[in-house]
Amino acid sequence: MSEQQLQFQEKLHDGWAQTFGIKNVLFESKTDHQHLIIFESVSFGRVMALDGIIQTTERDEFIYHEMLAHVPLFAHGEAKDVLIIGGGDGGLLREVLKHQNVAHCTQVEIDQAVIDMCVEYLPNHSAGAYDNPRANIVIDDGINYVQNCDRQFDVILSDSTDPIGPGEVLFTSPFYEGIKRCLKPGGIFAAQNGVSFMQQDEVKTTKQRLSPYLADTHFFTAAVPTYVGGIMTFAWGSDNTAARNVPLETLAARYAESGIKTRFYNPAVHAGCFALPQYVVDAIEG
Repeated sequence: MSEQQLQFQEKLHDGWAQTFGIKNVLFESKTDHQHLIIFESVSFGRVMALDGIIQTTERDEFIYHEMLAHVPLFAHGEAKDVLIIGGGDGGLLREVLKHQNVAHCTQVEIDQAVIDMCVEYLPNHSAGAYDNPRANIVIDDGINYVQNCDRQFDVILSDSTDPIGPGEVLFTSPFYEGIKRCLKPGGIFAAQNGVSFMQQDEVKTTKQRLSPYLADTHFFTAAVPTYVGGIMTFAWGSDNTAARNVPLETLAARYAESGIKTRFYNPAVHAGCFALPQYVVDAIEG
């Protein structure tokens, strides 16, 4: 059998799909919450899919994780306590912990099996982050955690699946209300928000549902090849209206001082990522 004969086809969008050639399946299981598969692909390294939808690949995960972590953290500048909702592959935790000013990072993941399998089969994603003493892992439903936790955070990041199945509640008003109660004054919330060209309803819905809770709601973007169909949008929310407009020279100074090495993120990309295509502007403005 040739390598190309075994394939994984993702069907997130009706009538259109992307296909990955499979070298071999590393792990496949139906957990209590979802169907998980990790396979070695022909061209994107190791790939993880949940319920038939591609979540991450070794080849381009750095783009997504660097942008979701570093844009809010460098915008804040002094974040010490960070909360991650989801993110079981460990890539976001890895990037957050590169910021030495972050004293504690709590990660809330609904499924321990996802973490265990990713540590074993996608070790480069977490790169040891789960063993970092600054990391606190909580196995819980994200919405339950933000509605009931007794502490607040400088930055909250939601690294969820698409709003299908277990991830759907992380795009609802009760979740955003919980985010508001867990966010310190001046804190920043950022979240995965889909590929805006293919999923404009997600952008519009997030804007409508998040706006009542945070004074400044917007989106920033990055092009991630795995998330096909255009640019990936990330939701942004804060009561600090200046956080989205930190001067480039300030971002450059924070970036240089941090000593963090990146492959996609840099201060100039940060400064430009809040500029939105007109079709997104039109969608969120009604």
